[in-house]
Amino acid sequence: MRWPWRREARPIEPRPMVSRAMELETAKEILAEVFHARPGEVEEMIQRRLEESEPEEHEEGRWPATFCLGE
Repeated sequence: MRWPWRREARPIEPRPMVSRAMELETAKEILAEVFHARPGEVEEMIQRRLEESEPEEHEEGRWPATFCLGE
């Protein structure tokens, strides 16, 4: 007798490889559609966001890039 919830094993179909470039282009298209923007405007939005997220060199409370223990 065969159990009803058991199925025959079958090979898993490999997923097609999607490159990072294709993912980025798809994301840009989605942003353009959502924000009703042109591709150039989407590029500007992304660039501005990247610039905002970069840490400032002179931010207070941050460790310096180099330091010296002696005088």
